[in-house]
Amino acid sequence: MRYSPFFARDALSFRPLSERKNDVQAPRDMVDPDAPVAPTSREMEAVMPRLAAAVRNARTTGRPVMTTFGAHTIKNGLGPVLNRLIESGWLTHLATSGAGIIHDWELAFQGATGEAVRANVADGDFGAWEETGRHLNLALLLGAYAGLGYGESVGRLIVEERHVVPTREELRGAVTGGARAIAHFDSLMRAAAAADVLDKFDHGLLQEGETSVPHAARALSVQACAYRHNLSFTGHPIFGHDTLYAHPMSCGAAIGRAAELDFLRFVSGVSLLGDGGVYISAGSPVMSPMIFERALSMARNRAREQGRDIENFSIYVVDLAPSMDSAGESLRDGRTFARMGGGMTYLSADNRVFFPLLLQMLR
Repeated sequence: MRYSPFFARDALSFRPLSERKNDVQAPRDMVDPDAPVAPTSREMEAVMPRLAAAVRNARTTGRPVMTTFGAHTIKNGLGPVLNRLIESGWLTHLATSGAGIIHDWELAFQGATGEAVRANVADGDFGAWEETGRHLNLALLLGAYAGLGYGESVGRLIVEERHVVPTREELRGAVTGGARAIAHFDSLMRAAAAADVLDKFDHGLLQEGETSVPHAARALSVQACAYRHNLSFTGHPIFGHDTLYAHPMSCGAAIGRAAELDFLRFVSGVSLLGDGGVYISAGSPVMSPMIFERALSMARNRAREQGRDIENFSIYVVDLAPSMDSAGESLRDGRTFARMGGGMTYLSADNRVFFPLLLQMLR
C-alpha cells in the first residue's frame, strides 16, 4: 500500500484568536522605556559603558548598528524599548526569527501573545488560530507579489491595517507578462508570485479588493516602527519551526521569496560593519550566529573582489546563559562569533535589563 507524503492541512480546524489564553498582556507586561534601570552585575557595569560608546561612535561616523534578537525579546515586553532605540536613530537594522515576527504581530493585533504550548499541543490547538495564520500568511503572499521582504510585508500590514488583494485580471496579466519576458528574472519572479496568489483564489481562500484589519495595539510593534522609519527589519524563518505553516493560506514559495530577500538585506547590512560597526546578538544562540556566519563570509567574498576588508567591528553577544557550560566549554554562539574576527564580548544578562540600560546610557 502506498501512502501520500502530503498532509491535508485544509482539513484542520482553526479557532478565533480571541478564544486563546495568552501569557503576555499589554500594557501589563510591557517594559517602560523611561523607567530607570541599573546594572545587575559587575560584568554588566564593565561592559555596558563600552557598548554604549561603541554604538555612539558607530552612529557618529555613519557605521551600522545591527541587532538580532530571539522571540523572547518581544515576549518580554521590550517592543517599546526597541522602538525608542529606532526612533532615536541608534539602530540601523533589526532581525529576528519567524517566532519573533509572530509575537510582534499578535501584540499589535490584540495586545496579547504567548500561548500555553503544552496544553494546546495536547488538545491539537497549538498554533491553530485563524487570524494569526490567515493574516500573516496573506501579508507574506501579497508582500512577495509586491517585491517586499518578510518583516517588511508584516510591517506594512500593521501600519496600513489592511490587505489589498489584486484582481484576478491583474494577476493573470502578471503571469502572462512573465511568460513573455522569460529572459527577465524580475518578471519571472513577479509572475510566480502572482500565480501563488491566484492559487489561493482557486482554493476559495481569497476575494478581490481591500479588507480592513484593525490592530488594537499597533504602537507596540517593532516591525511597524521600522517600516515607518524606512529601516530594515528582517525575518529569518525556518520551515516547520513556526505555527504559520499549519494554515491553508500558507505558501512556501511566497515565504521563501520574502525570507530570501530579507537574508540578502541582512548580508548587505553585515557588509557595512567594517571600521566601527556594531553587531548585537540578544537571546538568539542558534539563528543569529548561523546567519551572521554565512552573511559575513559572503560579504568578505565580495569585498575581496573589490580590494577591501571587513574588519574592526565589534560583536556583543547577550544571553541569560553563561558564556561557558558546566564542562568549561564555550557555548555555540560564543564559539561562532569568536572566530568571526572583530572584537567579541559575551555578556550574561537578562534582556529586560540589557536593552533598557543601553537606551538609558545612550540618552
